[in-house]
Amino acid sequence: MGLVNTKFVLKNPRMSNLEPIKVEALVDTGAVHLCIPPNVQLQLKLEEITKKEVTLADGSQKLVPYVGPIQLHFKNRVGFAGALVMGDQTLLGAIPMEDMDLVVIPRTQTIDVNPNSPNIATSVAKRSCYV
Repeated sequence: MGLVNTKFVLKNPRMSNLEPIKVEALVDTGAVHLCIPPNVQLQLKLEEITKKEVTLADGSQKLVPYVGPIQLHFKNRVGFAGALVMGDQTLLGAIPMEDMDLVVIPRTQTIDVNPNSPNIATSVAKRSCYV
């Protein structure tokens, strides 16, 4: 399978007067987090919450800003996440994809809402979560 890219909308939920931005993101199911470049952090006026140490593909480690919250929109899905500020393009990892119940469609090299739950995102929660 080749590279999968998608367009979605990012918004700062703490600043309702700030315009959301449309981004094209690389979808990486092998990555965990949402990663955004510094210019997206600036446009959305996202505050640094802390720093995180990340291990890159070459095995090196790097300390990067962690910002948020970020509201993500894709079709009829909405999710919230923190983001690592690094690189020169937005990267959509497994956690925000799972949160919004999105799946990769290998045949078309796209992502879409889960066809098993087209109207509302679903999640698995253990029974012990219930009181």
